[in-house]
Amino acid sequence: MIDVLVVDDDPRVARINAAYTDRVPGFRTAGTAHTTGQALAWLDGHHADLVLLDHYLPDENGLGLVRRLRAGDSRTDVIMVTAARDVATVEAAMRYGALHYLVKPFSYSGLRAKLEGYAVLRRTLADGPEAGQERVDRIFGVLGSAAAGPMALPKGHSAQTVRLVRQALKEAGQLSATGVADRTGLSRQTAQRYLKLLERSGQVGLTLRYTGSGRPEHVYTWTGTGEDA
Repeated sequence: MIDVLVVDDDPRVARINAAYTDRVPGFRTAGTAHTTGQALAWLDGHHADLVLLDHYLPDENGLGLVRRLRAGDSRTDVIMVTAARDVATVEAAMRYGALHYLVKPFSYSGLRAKLEGYAVLRRTLADGPEAGQERVDRIFGVLGSAAAGPMALPKGHSAQTVRLVRQALKEAGQLSATGVADRTGLSRQTAQRYLKLLERSGQVGLTLRYTGSGRPEHVYTWTGTGEDA
């Protein structure tokens, strides 16, 4: 489970954000805080993988808390969740190391997209100590795809077909394009096209499997994110 500290000056909003967090599979609210001081005190005695952080806090703004975490070499990640819309604050959050920036008001699906993207990032980073260019691109691409929220389909793509391919992968866990085609009745070319779409959006992972022919086979693995299409 990914443990989350929810920080918001409004207790009602904090409860809502905590409830949203607990609805996302793999995440749980480990604690809540309403000031920078409370957040620092909580983190001093507890573990959190991620902080959902409001900017407008009564004692010190959220960016101040991010700076303190980074100055202390904390490995706790931060997603800003705030009504602050000025570009200066957004830029500062990015430079101080916040992974995402979610503007209030937002829906459950908006927060879920950010959390699911974060979960994919953690899995990608944990996949071995070294990264070639393909894996590096995946690491940096995960956050970009999650920032866009639910996947927008390119022209010529069907949401129904996305759901069909997604369901085949969810049931099997790992399939090649040929395997998806066999399960869904789609052509191999169509299955490959939709698998690449889902891979670019971070919803499936891509690995190479070497066979006796010497040519690698592309194998796609369901990551457990992205239910909307």
